Amino acid sequence: MSLLRELAPSGSTILVVGGEGLTSEVAKAGFVVTDSALDNPAAVVQGFSPELGWKHLAEASFALNARKPGVSEIPWIATNMDWTIPVARGVAPGNGTLVSAVHLAVGRLPVVAGKPELPIFDEAQRRFATSNMLFIGDRLDTDIKGADAAGLKSALVLTGIDHAKQALAAPPGSRPTYILDDLRQLHEPYPETVTHADGSVSVGEAHVVKRGMELVVTREGTHPLDAVRAACTLIWDSGLAIYGFTVPERLHAYMPRIDA
Repeated sequence: MSLLRELAPSGSTILVVGGEGLTSEVAKAGFVVTDSALDNPAAVVQGFSPELGWKHLAEASFALNARKPGVSEIPWIATNMDWTIPVARGVAPGNGTLVSAVHLAVGRLPVVAGKPELPIFDEAQRRFATSNMLFIGDRLDTDIKGADAAGLKSALVLTGIDHAKQALAAPPGSRPTYILDDLRQLHEPYPETVTHADGSVSVGEAHVVKRGMELVVTREGTHPLDAVRAACTLIWDSGLAIYGFTVPERLHAYMPRIDA
């Protein structure tokens, strides 16, 4: 809401495309909420809801394409640009896909309040009055990238969108501090990562070495995730892109086992 207050007059009418939670927050911030471009909104705020349809996106397009006297274009704020979201039946389109539909209709991009942009991270640090935070997420391109840009430690959980394959190939700026199977491991000690003089890496009891451009797991360790963690560190610290390496398939294909 801090970003909206900066871009729209206090108490003005805002067209909200999103769920009840977003509508409620905009109203609590002192704005008048509408779902129609006919109400001449001062800004558009777009978030995600499974119930959103063409009519909602069309109203956003109508408002953003309208021209007010003395105003070239009204502000457009997107809560996030996640292209996909994990749901019970699999991976589904996220808010980024819906924002993209409006973008194609209006010919411009929104200001993004959420991940990976800094406003949401700045607001979190302000609200909790600390910079010593751990940001947890399942996406490298939003959660981890945003945390890195904000100077925060991050944890990638492998139960969502990105998995071991994506972590191994993560570019600079999108590399997590920690890699976890799921949120339960937040309560477990994180194994020590050691880079040896020969460039090999140990995590816990797992050990991974580079022979030529081939990664070799010389010790599996007690937890299969530790070899993935070690391989990530070795690749990331090498300064080389992952396509230059031969990586064991079991590391690429690693998936956490979710027990009931």
